[in-house]
Amino acid sequence: MKSCPFKCKKEKLSCSAVIVAAGSSQRMGSDKIMMKLGAMPVLARTVLAFENNEYVDEIIIVTKTEKLEEIADLCFKNGLHKVKQVVSGGATRMESALAGVSACRHGAELIAIHDGARPLVSQELITRTIEAARAYRAAVPAVASTDTLKAVDERGFITGTLDRTMTRRVQTPQVFEADLIKGALTKAVELKLTLTDDCSAMDMMGVKTITVEGELTNIKITTPEDMVTAKAIVEDRGDWNANRTWV
Repeated sequence: MKSCPFKCKKEKLSCSAVIVAAGSSQRMGSDKIMMKLGAMPVLARTVLAFENNEYVDEIIIVTKTEKLEEIADLCFKNGLHKVKQVVSGGATRMESALAGVSACRHGAELIAIHDGARPLVSQELITRTIEAARAYRAAVPAVASTDTLKAVDERGFITGTLDRTMTRRVQTPQVFEADLIKGALTKAVELKLTLTDDCSAMDMMGVKTITVEGELTNIKITTPEDMVTAKAIVEDRGDWNANRTWV
């Protein structure tokens, strides 16, 4: 086989990103996605990670109805140009995710679904997960558990010990072929299933999801203690937007 005399250009992946930010923030005590993390609100930092990724063509933000105007204004004023729509979420995580993927453009090859409260996701992790989804149809980042894992009954009594070498703590972004995830989420909502992440909907459809190496710093901000940790991570990395004014 003759070698190509020209440097072959890598085929461009087409990925839409859905940022789910429609939660109640009950454990935080205030609206966590609009809290300042370093130089900018949590949600702005999350969206900016996908804004800067070469594979992401558009961003859809899913939020509470009363937040639509505020978040759209935040994105417009701060030049987050890949944000194409801000849509209302539903009563459950699955309904909110379905609202987001339904708003993605026709022809999207892949859809990445990410928690709005995971603002520390790296470019490398986004890219790694998107490339894996292109190869395997469905991909999620995951990290190994360092704790011993126990199975318990409904009363809280231990019923067994799980092999932690065969378990992973799953993160986002979770990336899927567009048609697959739209169908899986539609089915999950129709059946009124209580699922806590999107790859569970793929399990229901019989589609296997590949895991890629996650990052311990890709934390989800849920409690005030998580915000303390997130601020420490930002300070350790160096806040690369510290001199930018966010409005």
